[in-house]
Amino acid sequence: MTPTIAERRAAFRSLHAEGCFVIPNPWDTGSARWLEGMGFKALATTSSGCAWSQGLSDGAMSRDAVLDHLRLLVAATGLPVNADFENGFGADAAAVAESVRLAVETGVAGLSIEDSTGDPSRPQFALDEAVTRLRAARQAIDAAGGGTLLVGRAENFLFPKPDLDDTIARLKAYAAAGADCLYAPGVKTREEIAAVVKAVAPKPFNLLVGAPTELTMQDIAALGVRRVSVGGALARSAWGGFLRAARGIAEHGRFDGFEGAAPGKELNGFFAAKG
Repeated sequence: MTPTIAERRAAFRSLHAEGCFVIPNPWDTGSARWLEGMGFKALATTSSGCAWSQGLSDGAMSRDAVLDHLRLLVAATGLPVNADFENGFGADAAAVAESVRLAVETGVAGLSIEDSTGDPSRPQFALDEAVTRLRAARQAIDAAGGGTLLVGRAENFLFPKPDLDDTIARLKAYAAAGADCLYAPGVKTREEIAAVVKAVAPKPFNLLVGAPTELTMQDIAALGVRRVSVGGALARSAWGGFLRAARGIAEHGRFDGFEGAAPGKELNGFFAAKG
């Protein structure tokens, strides 16, 4: 029997209580079902992966399109789904609260709110404004019953000249504003990770691993990280295979790029069983 939304949300919260787990990022129904079949305990959407599948750049999807995507992935599996909800889809705190209310209604078990503005001239909201927006998200979740986990994201390390001290200050402020889990994409050295984990404790920290790294899951767990996500890396890996094969045909008239392709029999067998 497929778990209820309430059961998925409860299971998701329990995953954050101890240990370290991976929350991979599918971008469509097929990738979500495959990851569920591999035994992962939860999934997270990826704004970039979804946007690319629609022929758009990251951040270019409308709120309605993102909400439709959340409904699609929640329905695709019985796993908890964490929403990459970008900066909350709102010009002000009230609009963020309304958008979060709509996201919660899709059945997601968690959602993240980032402090990125989308404006290159001022890439991050001022701290007080970012806190107000996150607090509005917290209130919207609580008004809906409180079961959805709220993730506060500090985007400093995605921009030039990242400031670890400011990142930590932001994450601590987001925790105080009601974030259940903290996230700073781009933090990657052992020293940075350890510093952030210590600063936000006892709340869990999400580490983004979007590129090859010497760190193993054992290493990451030893640093105190509670969960690991991969953002658009799986989608980029799929696009990488597609581009190598397509460019080989277009530019060299060769079909070497098909080497390593997933067997159709395996794909058909898996999805037939799921259907």
